[in-house]
Amino acid sequence: MTTPPSTNQPTEAAQTAPASSASHTSSPFQMPDTLVIIFFVALLAGLMTYFIPIGSFQTQEVHYLADGVDKARTVVDPTSFAYQLDAAGEPRLQPVALFKGEGGGVGFFNFAFEGLTSGSKWGSAIGVIMFMLVIGGSFGVVMATGTIDNGILKLIDKTRGNEKLFIPVIFTLFSLGGAVFGMGEEAIAFAIIICPLMIRLGYDGITTVMVTYVATQIGFASSWMNPFSVAIAQGIAGIPVLSGSEFRFPMWLGFTLLGIVFTMRYAHRIQQQPSLSHSFQSDAYFREHHANTTLESRFNLGDILVLALLVLTMGWVIWGVVVKAWFIPEIASQFFTMGMVAGVIGCVFKLNGLTLNKVAQSFKDGAKTMLEPALLVGCASGILLLLGGGAPTEPSVLNTVLNSAGGVIGHLPDALSAWFMLLFQSVFNFFVTSGSGQAALTMPLMAPLSDIVGVTRQVAVLAFQLGDGLTNIIVPTSASLMATLGVCRVDWGNWLKFVWRFMLLLMLVSSVLVIGAHYLGFN
Repeated sequence: MTTPPSTNQPTEAAQTAPASSASHTSSPFQMPDTLVIIFFVALLAGLMTYFIPIGSFQTQEVHYLADGVDKARTVVDPTSFAYQLDAAGEPRLQPVALFKGEGGGVGFFNFAFEGLTSGSKWGSAIGVIMFMLVIGGSFGVVMATGTIDNGILKLIDKTRGNEKLFIPVIFTLFSLGGAVFGMGEEAIAFAIIICPLMIRLGYDGITTVMVTYVATQIGFASSWMNPFSVAIAQGIAGIPVLSGSEFRFPMWLGFTLLGIVFTMRYAHRIQQQPSLSHSFQSDAYFREHHANTTLESRFNLGDILVLALLVLTMGWVIWGVVVKAWFIPEIASQFFTMGMVAGVIGCVFKLNGLTLNKVAQSFKDGAKTMLEPALLVGCASGILLLLGGGAPTEPSVLNTVLNSAGGVIGHLPDALSAWFMLLFQSVFNFFVTSGSGQAALTMPLMAPLSDIVGVTRQVAVLAFQLGDGLTNIIVPTSASLMATLGVCRVDWGNWLKFVWRFMLLLMLVSSVLVIGAHYLGFN
């Protein structure tokens, strides 16, 4: 049983909390809860179905070379769009009903349930949700051993005076992971470990999100070799796969440096005055956990085995993703195995007094931390279903929006067309956050459109990868973002308050790059 802190010796969190509370209550505007925001976005999507007719595309198979191997992908035929017509031969509306009757389907008031149960074990949404619960539970067991907490304290002690190096080193590694093999979901697991370290160093949960998930998306968006965005988009566009690296590699370096500088400046400010953090109140969980937990001055064979297991699992998962193309089911099973083995080690070596029952309880407690982001992921997925889903061959409002956007861009001047491609890809990513899925839907339209307006296809791919990748940092429909925020206990509304300036900076730089690449004839 934890003894409460003495009233005569208030903790640092208690001392600084009033200043934070005052700063929050003095503002007349309070950011709505993430679930409230998603509900109103869903309401807007439902209203769109009353005014925008539904349409569909036909698909075709395109072939392209990647690493000397002929690959094929099913994409939309950009010339095949057709409205679904009613009995009078007019484009048909398909307004969403309040409730869906017999036979299933999506009504407005069951969009949350349908979103939560949509997809398969290979992806959105049910697969992602189960993935989050499994890794949350597994890391709950690892954290219950106390090895991570003790290891963090020893790491800080050994590197005293060089703590600031953690941010640029970790940020660069995660950015490289996003650039090379499309790292995204994997950042969730790392954030569970890194967040307590950042809190110990005097930073906050937001800093953790920046050096893990945000770093992966900056790498993903500016990559010269990402197999899930650049390679697929270039193959669909009919240009040499992984070409243009002489432009993209310096771009990756620049974006990564920009992210590091922004994060370090923020982290330094928070270290000096913790109450300025937008996640100060939610970080109290980690501060209180460390304040109320008496860590043993130990580092025995059991701790060594747990750390070795953790490093081995991380390396094994990265190898599987890169070499064997593992995805959600395979990654989840590896982390589940890690959690069970860590539990056995903890019981054998009596780490933190672990027993089998405590291992089970730790797994359940770890999974609980993922419940809130899991609900958000499911509800966000329901928004896409309200618009008719993301299948190009099924009549939907989303297909009509996609076709209309192509028509608008086609009538703009060339430089403006390039910029509008970036803008469109950024907005479209709210509905289709999968890089390869968005490439299959949009690039067959954008590639021939770029020929018409005088923009090179390489620039069209550049607009796609920047628009697709960077907005993953902010859209609440990104399952990986919401899960990372969840494990760091950062509310999306507070995240938005912090990250909008950074997003504005990223979009400004992206706009300059896309327009500059057009005028430089990037081909």
